[in-house]
Amino acid sequence: MKEISVSNDIVPLGEFKAEPSKWLRSVQQSGQAAIITQNGKPAGVLLSPKDFDELRHSRLFLDSLKRGIADASADRVFDTPQLQQELEKRRRKGTVS
Repeated sequence: MKEISVSNDIVPLGEFKAEPSKWLRSVQQSGQAAIITQNGKPAGVLLSPKDFDELRHSRLFLDSLKRGIADASADRVFDTPQLQQELEKRRRKGTVS
């Protein structure tokens, strides 16, 4: 996703409503998000589906890292033999495929 340009990427709601297909096309073609304002304040962000997916995947990855770091800090970790035992136990229970 590209950096926001105040002069080009901030769109009043009325302007967006007048030509929504223009803004959808612009976001798709340029990869540039549009900030939609209402009463002069940010009210929404229009992103391409690709950019939305990338943001979502990045967020999920960062959340996973945070959980991993928290687990390591709390000493909730397995060495290789422990991991193999745990996976085998879960396979027997049918909780890991």
